[in-house]
Amino acid sequence: MNKDLKKRIFTSLVLTLILFTMFINNYVLGYFSLIAGVFSILEFFNMNLIIFKKNNIKQFLYSLLFILYIFIFFSLFLFLSSFIHLKILIFVILLICVASDVGGFVFGKIFKGAKLTKISPNKTISGALGSLIFSSIFAVLIIYYLTNSFDVFIFVIALFTSIGCQIGDLFFSFLKRKSFLKDTANYLPGHGGILDRIDGMLLGIPLGFLTLILIY
Repeated sequence: MNKDLKKRIFTSLVLTLILFTMFINNYVLGYFSLIAGVFSILEFFNMNLIIFKKNNIKQFLYSLLFILYIFIFFSLFLFLSSFIHLKILIFVILLICVASDVGGFVFGKIFKGAKLTKISPNKTISGALGSLIFSSIFAVLIIYYLTNSFDVFIFVIALFTSIGCQIGDLFFSFLKRKSFLKDTANYLPGHGGILDRIDGMLLGIPLGFLTLILIY
């Protein structure tokens, strides 16, 4: 096991502990949501300044749009989390995003193969399929554990959540490529910045939750 992988696993364990604490305590949830929001904005600013260094108007407009999106995203996340049943659903969708990320990483490392897109050279077709498979399996297992029942529509929610995660990941990979950055920052050993960790969730959670509402 190489050094980077060890760092990634250790950081993942710490983040898992933080995530569990966020679920059981709303004050911790609010605190870490604020931290994630602020650092995501700062990391986006850094990329934005590099990409549009000669265009202050675009810098301002894109930064403003991102701030508004982050504000709405975390505000809704915190508001809905004040209702226990909605909080459970949101965290299930969040964990589906995590499963999608893990599936992409594992399948991509094991099977490698053809590249998914030029936007992100590290993304492979096998990794994309792994994301869909892992998220679907996890969704079925967690819902069965919570409800002791199976619903085929869980697959649909998991697939749309994973697709949203992958699109979000690719979008920020495109921005990193445009700004010549490997990671948005280096706060999280083995992972990069906060935005590197939640980029997929920023689209995956809303899309998954919207799919859930439309189906049920």
